[in-house]
Amino acid sequence: MASTMKKTPTFFLLSLLLLLPLLASCAKRQVYIVYFGEHSGEKTLDEIEETHHSYLFSVKETEEEARSSLLYSYKNSINGFAAVLTADEASKLSELEEVVSVFRSEPSKYSLQTTRSWEFVGLDEGEKWNHMKRDDLLLKARYGKQVIVGLLDNGVWPESRSFRDEGMGHIPKSWKGICQSGDSFNSSNCNRKLIGARYYLKGYEQYYGPLNTSLDYRSPRDKDGHGTHTSSTVGGRRVHNASALGGFARGTASGGAPLVHLAIYKVCWAIPGQGKEEGNTCFAEDMLAAIDDAIGDGVHVLSISIGTYEPTFYTEDGISIGALHAIKKNIVVACSAGNSGPAPSTLSNPAPWIITVGASSVDRAFVASLLLGNGMKIEGQTVTPYKLEEKMYPLVYAAQVVGPNVPKNDTAGQCLPGSLSPEKAKGKIVMCLRGNGSRVGKGEEVRRAGGIGFILGNSPANGAELTADAHVLPATAVASDSAIKILKYINSTKKPMAYISPARTVLDRKPAPFMASFTSRGPNTITPDILKPDITGPGLNILAAWSGASSPTKLADDKRVVEYNILSGTSMSCPHVGAAAALLKAIHPTWTSAAIRSALITSAGLNNNLGKPITDASGHPATPFQYGSGHLRPSKAADPGLVYDASYSEYLLFLCYHGVTKFDPSFKCPKSPPTPNNLNYPSLAISKLNGTVTVKRTVTNVGGGGKSVYFSSVKPPIGFSVKVSPPILFFHHVGQKKSFTITVKAETEAETTIGKDEYAFGWLTWSDGVHIVRSPMAVSLA
Repeated sequence: MASTMKKTPTFFLLSLLLLLPLLASCAKRQVYIVYFGEHSGEKTLDEIEETHHSYLFSVKETEEEARSSLLYSYKNSINGFAAVLTADEASKLSELEEVVSVFRSEPSKYSLQTTRSWEFVGLDEGEKWNHMKRDDLLLKARYGKQVIVGLLDNGVWPESRSFRDEGMGHIPKSWKGICQSGDSFNSSNCNRKLIGARYYLKGYEQYYGPLNTSLDYRSPRDKDGHGTHTSSTVGGRRVHNASALGGFARGTASGGAPLVHLAIYKVCWAIPGQGKEEGNTCFAEDMLAAIDDAIGDGVHVLSISIGTYEPTFYTEDGISIGALHAIKKNIVVACSAGNSGPAPSTLSNPAPWIITVGASSVDRAFVASLLLGNGMKIEGQTVTPYKLEEKMYPLVYAAQVVGPNVPKNDTAGQCLPGSLSPEKAKGKIVMCLRGNGSRVGKGEEVRRAGGIGFILGNSPANGAELTADAHVLPATAVASDSAIKILKYINSTKKPMAYISPARTVLDRKPAPFMASFTSRGPNTITPDILKPDITGPGLNILAAWSGASSPTKLADDKRVVEYNILSGTSMSCPHVGAAAALLKAIHPTWTSAAIRSALITSAGLNNNLGKPITDASGHPATPFQYGSGHLRPSKAADPGLVYDASYSEYLLFLCYHGVTKFDPSFKCPKSPPTPNNLNYPSLAISKLNGTVTVKRTVTNVGGGGKSVYFSSVKPPIGFSVKVSPPILFFHHVGQKKSFTITVKAETEAETTIGKDEYAFGWLTWSDGVHIVRSPMAVSLA
């Protein structure tokens, strides 16, 4: 025994020494993105790639190593490359004068942000929905004809009825894209609706190794469902009698712009060793390649339902970099705010050249009531097609029926995989709490343990927001207050009993919209003086097309197949705004992307269908850090009256302020660039105000009449005074610009009404009696 002990350390050290070179080589194999900003315009595509090779050769030992290390050379609009580098090589390249930024690719940095909704966004404040208004907008926009929307996501299921091309008309002559072949996908899968499809996985494979084709298709085909859902939300054709599994939400499924052309850029992939229900991953280098191609292909709008887990500076964020290059070509870019709410300062995609979209509800519910043994009836929601026989069943809390080896801690009641005891759970309705693990995974665990039904109880953070899932057994989801009542009932009796009623679709629910608890919140941590998000749109329980290779829950053991599925997330709200942008692009083809963003922001609605201010799911007042300027109203955005326009050079000045001085070789930063709150943005944020601040804004008259007079009105943030000068603007023709200043001053009592790091909110509105041009304000004290 003693002699064995002596040998072990020697053997271990020898093994470790043998492993050191291997460990060192592994450390080297990291992907970095080397970013140069704009092209000078003097080189051909081949010359650009050779230049990128020469940079690599300057830090590599051989030309062969330099060429083999290159993953992508970005050449269309973005100037940069992605390559396998050591930290030392990356550092050397970052010291070069012409390099804007060098940043490492992070494998878990980006992920996807997981019918009735289009009717609902036509709702006017204080009015019943008038079908003519939406139809008028669609007619004016010719249903999005000749507009091309690109989507960065995880592919598409081309056989879906939502992507038929009958009556689509010809493909725009400006289109330069391709239909890339691959696994179970070729050029015949594209048509006049799906006019292009590409896929990008060099970054993914550099990190994970070769794609496991049992997890995903090496092609633009969607094996998950998410990409099919978002693309059909933007531009799906009208499909009558569509519904989710079980007939829920039955009606006509349609994208917001049913005649737009769609271009699919697959950049997100399944994570090895993880269930699809847990999400996908998307690599910055793959997304940059896709955006660079999309710009060259000729898209007009980009809808990107992808976000980061934490805010990232603009020149180290692949989406931000790509979006700014897209803006130079006048492409509108809409992105998800993220699903990291309800905590503050969590939002993704905060760049001012991006439309950042939060998520809110629609006026539809899938009600499945819970009847308790004491006679109490509790409302829940679900879209499971499974039903219980109408009788009472034993009811238990998950923590009461866990296996013997499961610790009795906070997670015991969360139905995590393998936690429940089949002996204790069999034949019972099991109450599980939200927290760790996926919602549908909890239902799967109850089924595995032999449970007859499943109640999903919200945590206090989720409040009263109910996400409807197609669970694998009879189930319902209940609000956090209801969950507490159920737990009290379980603990009050020796034999708790319950019955879950079959779900039914209920329309015209009130109040709606309310803000989803998961939607990521401001303030903007990268630039606090830019208010984000910009707007909110339908993102809770949204019906859209689905992949034929994925089940409604995405669980590996769920073999059900559906044409349409219900999903929630800012991933769902983003394509609503992308579609609205496409309609505006069709009506106003000469407008800049900033003008379209301004029209959407300043026309958004603040009230729910009860005529009261938008709240969160629990009824507490919501703020612009949740909804931006309000809820999307596309018909109002088509005729906004005034727009806050901004040019590409103004965004370069914005970057100058942040110390990014080499983005465009043809642009020289001034010694004193304007402050971020002086960017001509359709909202205003002033962080850490000390005394008084005056900012400037310029509006452009786009109203049909030409001659008009606009009067300002202000609802100042509590504790502050706001003065607009001049308070009246006179316009004589369309296209005329007028500037004004906004002076914000802290009142003497501000310190007693506003806490440290707290914000107060207000509104600036311009109106000519016809148009209401509204901008949110957020102010905090120094």
